[in-house]
Amino acid sequence: MTETIKYTPEQEEKLINDAYQNLLNGYLNSNHRKKVEIIDKAFRFACEAHKGIRRRSGEPYILHPIAVATIVSQEIGLGSTSICSALLHDVVEDTEYTVEDIEAQFGKKIATIVDGLTKISGGIFGSKASAQAENFRKLLLTMSDDIRVVLIKMADRLHNMRTLASMPPAKQYKIAGETLYIYAPLAHRLGLFAIKTELEDLSFKYEHPDTYKKIGEQIATSEARRNEIFDHFAAPIRKRLDEMGLQYEFKARVKSHYSIWKKMESKHVPFEEVYDLYAARIVFECPKEQDEKRICWNIYSEITDLYRLHPDRIRDWISTPKANGYRALHITVMGPDGNWIEVQIRSRRMDDIAERGFAAHWKYKIGEGEEESELAVWLQTIEDILKNPEPNAIDFLDTIKLNLFASEITVFTPKGEMITLPKDASVLDLAFNLHSQIGSHCIAGKVNHRLVPLSHKLATGDQVEVLTSQSQKPQPEWEQYLVTAKGKTRLRSAIRHDRRQVIEKGDKMLREFLAANGQEIVPETLTRIISIEKAPNKEALFYMIGNNEIALSQQMIKALKPASNGGILAKFLRNPFATKATPDDGIVKFEGKIDASKVYHLSSAQGHQNYKLAPCCHPIPGDDVVGYVDDNNEVVVHKMDCPELGRLKISYGSRLLQTQWDASQATFLAVVHIEGRDRMGILHEIINLISRNLAINIRRLDIKADSGVFTCELDVLISDVSVVNNLCKKLKKVDGVTSAARIS
Repeated sequence: MTETIKYTPEQEEKLINDAYQNLLNGYLNSNHRKKVEIIDKAFRFACEAHKGIRRRSGEPYILHPIAVATIVSQEIGLGSTSICSALLHDVVEDTEYTVEDIEAQFGKKIATIVDGLTKISGGIFGSKASAQAENFRKLLLTMSDDIRVVLIKMADRLHNMRTLASMPPAKQYKIAGETLYIYAPLAHRLGLFAIKTELEDLSFKYEHPDTYKKIGEQIATSEARRNEIFDHFAAPIRKRLDEMGLQYEFKARVKSHYSIWKKMESKHVPFEEVYDLYAARIVFECPKEQDEKRICWNIYSEITDLYRLHPDRIRDWISTPKANGYRALHITVMGPDGNWIEVQIRSRRMDDIAERGFAAHWKYKIGEGEEESELAVWLQTIEDILKNPEPNAIDFLDTIKLNLFASEITVFTPKGEMITLPKDASVLDLAFNLHSQIGSHCIAGKVNHRLVPLSHKLATGDQVEVLTSQSQKPQPEWEQYLVTAKGKTRLRSAIRHDRRQVIEKGDKMLREFLAANGQEIVPETLTRIISIEKAPNKEALFYMIGNNEIALSQQMIKALKPASNGGILAKFLRNPFATKATPDDGIVKFEGKIDASKVYHLSSAQGHQNYKLAPCCHPIPGDDVVGYVDDNNEVVVHKMDCPELGRLKISYGSRLLQTQWDASQATFLAVVHIEGRDRMGILHEIINLISRNLAINIRRLDIKADSGVFTCELDVLISDVSVVNNLCKKLKKVDGVTSAARIS
């Protein structure tokens, strides 16, 4: 955590004036009409409103709205209305001023945007910091009113991430987690590529600081060699482009720290084996928009005359742009060093739209409504979800997230209408995309005039006809065939209509049963029953009771009563987490208030652990981990990159603990995946290496061989992450082994 900075009044005034002057200079250098007077008025108003208030870092609070306005102007490219709204975005929430005051001073348009920003503000660093699911729903609802609301919110989140160092570590984990889970995908969907990349990298930096630093060092070390390869690759292309008479920029863009790490994790390879470390990008100047497509394909022709093309990796987003407006031609060719290199070909206009997303449309004066019309397709997709929200906030976020990062395919109706769907979408997805009733009554489809089941996955270019029958009814098992958020939401809505009576019956049965046994159906009781019965949410619990899947018995009443403390207080007092006796399972309960600035030690001394290991990610000492206090007041430890933890950060951020492993004699289970060339005796060598040379206990071994190649998965008991890393290193040296990596 950084130290609080102290300033003299003179230093503060200079700091504020310099920041504001930087904002104005950027605005005056833009293509927007110069409305400095209203910006100046908004600045003075915000200064007065936030007078005397400071950020956690010690800086005057007004520096935050100025920074957000600067991002809005210089990095997203918006004009005076958005700059004023950004300067005023916290005034209504944090001061005595109202939306009516803003409207009286600055007009209806700015007041509407500030009102939208106030509604979606959850006090990110305040007491409401965990209510992000509901805030996100409000955020999406405001998008259809004015897209600038969500663009300013993105700028606000980006500045908060840039200044996250002043927060306690537990808050850093929570904020970085929700940024990676929701805001980075939303920036991607809006086409804000530069902001999406920075949000991912900043989140990664706070979640895995050591790994982030190491990757940065490795990028710097390999830079000279990388530049040499690129110059060798680029020289003949530059010559051809010069001969074409083009004005252009041609450079290599290194992948972000986060995307390199994701590649290393998904492929189980070290940094040195990430071959597509950079992509080459050609950005050419083109005054006439109608010439862009022709020039892109001319450049493609010149490059493929020089280098061998990878036929499966051509992406034509010029003819069919992405839903977020992205246009470019991507090709992959074999470089002179024998590695594949991706080349992105764009005009300057396409490049601006790629970096700034919808905001760039203002610059190119496409018209007031056109950038919003491109958004309309996606807004229509989420409209049903917003009208029929999931009872569980996490489910709602997951449903939305399905469509945020989805790769896309394009299919056609029998009449030739083009429809964009996420990759792996089925006939049923298309049916629900067209209309709820078509989806509910879908029985099959015709793809390219061939009859297929409703579960059939569609591919780009398919012509699809949906077949329906009035006797067909939606089935719960259909959900496994759906990948779109709209499809899942509309199916659940249709099924929920049928389930409603059963749920009401179950609710009534539970209330009567608890009342008969002297219990009230308060939220705490309900949460406990949901946990005992392992139901995903209360509606599911009521449905299971109403459907006689859960029996209402005296065992349930017994389970609701608090456990006895027993007589083992002495054992418990040694534990840093607790003030009560250890329960029968040996896991200590967490008591007291969570201190976000404190580091909690993970101890398993004398067989009494103060934590549980999350079964979803199997963390071991040495992993970056964080603790989560569950409904039973037990600390569950997750790996920092565990997907389940990402979900928990959104709605239960206040329950996170900053944790540190204590030295332990305990052993932990790790899973190692090995691949290689099959040969006589290789299994014997692997087992001998693990058991005899390294003295590691093998608990499970599963090996398969096919056509001269083998895969092996084994469970080993180890003390910490360094042991399993050393094991993988030694396994790779065995003749025939091509890869060995720990997997979750």
